[in-house]
Amino acid sequence: MNYNEAVTIGDACLLTVVSELYGLECYAIRLIPAHDGGRNVVYTCEKAGSPSKILRIAFLPDRSREDILGEVEYIRYLYEHGGSVANVISSRKGNLLEEITYNNHTFRVCLFEKAKGKMLVENNYQYREGAPITEYYYNCGKVLGKMHQIAKGYVPVHPRHSFFDKYNAEYIDQLIPDSLSLLKEKMAELLDTLQGLDRNQETFGMVHFDYNDGNYSIDFDTGQLTVYDFDNSCYCWYMFDLASLWGNGMGWIQSEPDAGKRKQFMDDYFETVLAGYRSETSIDNSMLDKLPLFIKVTLMESIVDAFEVMQNNGEEPACDEELSYLIKCLEDDIPYKGFFHDMFSCEDPFEAKERNI
Repeated sequence: MNYNEAVTIGDACLLTVVSELYGLECYAIRLIPAHDGGRNVVYTCEKAGSPSKILRIAFLPDRSREDILGEVEYIRYLYEHGGSVANVISSRKGNLLEEITYNNHTFRVCLFEKAKGKMLVENNYQYREGAPITEYYYNCGKVLGKMHQIAKGYVPVHPRHSFFDKYNAEYIDQLIPDSLSLLKEKMAELLDTLQGLDRNQETFGMVHFDYNDGNYSIDFDTGQLTVYDFDNSCYCWYMFDLASLWGNGMGWIQSEPDAGKRKQFMDDYFETVLAGYRSETSIDNSMLDKLPLFIKVTLMESIVDAFEVMQNNGEEPACDEELSYLIKCLEDDIPYKGFFHDMFSCEDPFEAKERNI
């Protein structure tokens, strides 16, 4: 089943059943357009005088009932322990997850509070008036640090998958075309290095795994962030989320032609992020020293995701400029996503010559 088919079925019958399950009969339910590779049909639910909600219907068979339960149970745990997350809402039956079968196809339904505020892109990447942008950097780290601190005490009922359940040599060899043999080799080396790292309560636990400004909203009155979209959450090193957060900073300075100035900005930016992070949890310097390693891991995740989207869409594998850039960084061992390297161009950031597969 593809996205358009799922939307058609939703409009025809699912939304009526869902409205009864969650008490949404008087709400205006509107479709949110999907991004490329989206695995869910998502709607806003609005009613005058009531808080808005987000309805998510998973239609692909790539996640089990237990995996989604692991996600929403973790969100509820974060919320109940002070995490700044959009809470999951129970159905009238008291369930965090409801399943609806139509024509022998199972749809998995969850309802969430809509986060207060707006995404940065909805505010034209302008931060709140009268506040320094460093407040935003600090809060990004602080909210993430709080989630990681809560995660250190989390004991799941339905465990989510772990990093190596997906990122392993066998899966990557099957997914990545044989023509990219050097890329496969570099990914295998990276995985071998990760296998040798400690996995203890202070370094490894539940992470968001997609922590970026598209997955949280900002209250522009207070600066508070509210996080959502834990669809990719899994057991991994906390440094993965921090490496993702490092990467989020590049957009603020990518038009600067001087690599030295870009480097100075990123150092200052991440220092502010870490101050916020450490206000909520601790992290050992020995793990922070592995930031370049985990930036490589974020590149691997992006590359794997790109090939998965092509596979799910039934497309032939291809490397556009952005994917070719990521591949070159891994193949040539270029650190920090090439941001301080000669390969980076502020006119065409994070792009390289397309390659044939």
